[in-house]
Amino acid sequence: MYVFSGVFVICTALLGLFISSVHYPITLIIDILSTKLVGISLFNDEIPMIAEKIIWDIRLPRVLLAFFVGAALSLAGSAFQGLLRNPLADPFTIGVSSGASLGAVIVLYFNLTIPFLGTYTLPFIAIIGGFFAMMIVFAVTHLSNRKLSIETIILAGIIVTSFIGAVNSLIIALSSREDIGQILYWLMGNVGMRGWSHVKLLIPFFFIGTLFLLLRSRELNAFALGEESAEHLGVNVQKGKIFIIIGASLLTGAAVSVSGSIGFVGLVIPHFIRLLIGPNHRHVLPLSMLIGGGYLIIADLIARTVIEPSELPIGVITALIGAPVFALLLIKERIGRE
Repeated sequence: MYVFSGVFVICTALLGLFISSVHYPITLIIDILSTKLVGISLFNDEIPMIAEKIIWDIRLPRVLLAFFVGAALSLAGSAFQGLLRNPLADPFTIGVSSGASLGAVIVLYFNLTIPFLGTYTLPFIAIIGGFFAMMIVFAVTHLSNRKLSIETIILAGIIVTSFIGAVNSLIIALSSREDIGQILYWLMGNVGMRGWSHVKLLIPFFFIGTLFLLLRSRELNAFALGEESAEHLGVNVQKGKIFIIIGASLLTGAAVSVSGSIGFVGLVIPHFIRLLIGPNHRHVLPLSMLIGGGYLIIADLIARTVIEPSELPIGVITALIGAPVFALLLIKERIGRE
């Protein structure tokens, strides 16, 4: 499965570099990459400057950004589903993505820049927003049901998501015409018109959040048996929850800060992986990360080619694909149980 996942990611990345409104031979693309990375040209003696700029400065950052965003959302979704023991849990259904979106919208609306953060202001505020929304969800859950039942957490997430959506709508209503276009374009989700700066912005948060979660696969496996059973197995439940929430919120906030709201990735991909290989998070987490990254590259490829030369928001594509696929997965799983 790991070999298949690796091949899938490589193939989708090559497709993302190869297919576009301007076509270049695959040999030229390989030469541009090899020249930039190791200084060796394998097939062509001369590489056109315009081709080098398009492949290296436009397409490659876009493909990498799509991979990291998809990987981050899928990994966060698999962690939330494991923590809450519910396939409906993901960064969107429990409010983390909405909180991150609100943080980013506030930065865009007020044009905020924190002096010592500079360009990191938006991801920082987005991550704080996601984490704050998650804390509100748990606070509402605790006040209504001290046992922190999974159903109550999901309902609290829907409530918080709806409220934050209303606040976002209010900000949009108060925005100028120029700001409305920028905010709406960002909220619909997109990895186009980005560059290396966005990739560099995401990578540190991505690796820190990934490390937080990959080191907690044992705790996630134990949570599947229930919190009391996990404690009997020697798991520090409270500490494990905190690390998982921080890691997943970090990944979600960072992804939303560079791409906007992209739904269903963290919902569908982890569920699909569990159907294929089982519930062991030692494998679910890394495989969700790889398949999720490749999936979003394909979704972005569809978004920018289906109505060429115009582009669709990538969030539209993931919703159109993800909603019916997730419904089929749930129906199949229920039929399998019966």
